[in-house]
Amino acid sequence: MELRTMRYFLAVAREENMTRAAQALHVTQPTLSKQLKSLEDELGKKLFIRHSFRIQLTEEGILLRRRAEDLVKMADKITTEFSTLNDVLGGDVYLGLAESYQIRYLAAALRKLKNACPGIRYHITSGDTEQVTEKLDKGVIDFAVLAQEPNTAKYYDLPFPEADQWGVIMPENCPLADKPAIGVEDLAGLPLFCSEQGWHHDIPRWCGNKRDRLRLEGSFRLSYNGSLFVREGLGYLLTFGHLIDTSPGSGLVFRPLSPPLETRIYLIWKKHQAFTPIAKRLLETLQADFSQ
Repeated sequence: MELRTMRYFLAVAREENMTRAAQALHVTQPTLSKQLKSLEDELGKKLFIRHSFRIQLTEEGILLRRRAEDLVKMADKITTEFSTLNDVLGGDVYLGLAESYQIRYLAAALRKLKNACPGIRYHITSGDTEQVTEKLDKGVIDFAVLAQEPNTAKYYDLPFPEADQWGVIMPENCPLADKPAIGVEDLAGLPLFCSEQGWHHDIPRWCGNKRDRLRLEGSFRLSYNGSLFVREGLGYLLTFGHLIDTSPGSGLVFRPLSPPLETRIYLIWKKHQAFTPIAKRLLETLQADFSQ
């Protein structure tokens, strides 16, 4: 299975059309069709369903697409890393980030580093712990930021300077908005939105044995999407402070949980990981900034 074939497969999956994919790849359509047929024969699985005007991935094709994307990203990352091993003023850094107001510390470190190393390029993906650690383990990213304690057997970690505070996002005209803080009894029976990670790992620390009084209406990986449902009056969003615009005129308010619930944020990287010069400089910048 060649990397070039994976690129061909991904182009067809993206374009959903053999002709457009061939044009994008600058190859002939017969050449592309032959490569994909050979790939199906090699794997022993049908990867595409061919319709009149489009090509649709089978379930096996969808699985291969996820794997192929990681393979191609990893290959490109290796090529980039080796081309910049001697470049101390530039290069690429790959990060997978949880949602947190404290990402501002990382942004400040990148700004400082870019002043000294104008050739730095950074690539950001977002996700929960499961998503970003999967990419870290595969070597697709250099660092991950988690909103929970890391596995110290696998990773080194650097705690961010502060902790994120949990609270409730709600319409500014709802009765709970008059309260300075929100307790478990205030939310009992109400439709709640929360990330799956927060619901299973953080909220139980807050509500203890009263968890059965809370009702999860739906889960979101991104708080912003959850806030749109709150605007429509569909429920209340449990999330970190500062992630959603609750300024005057926004129509929404944030109220902290009572008793307070906080979550620490960590930068992590794999043990025995070899860094490019620019990734190492970013880590050194963050370590210096966080120690102050």
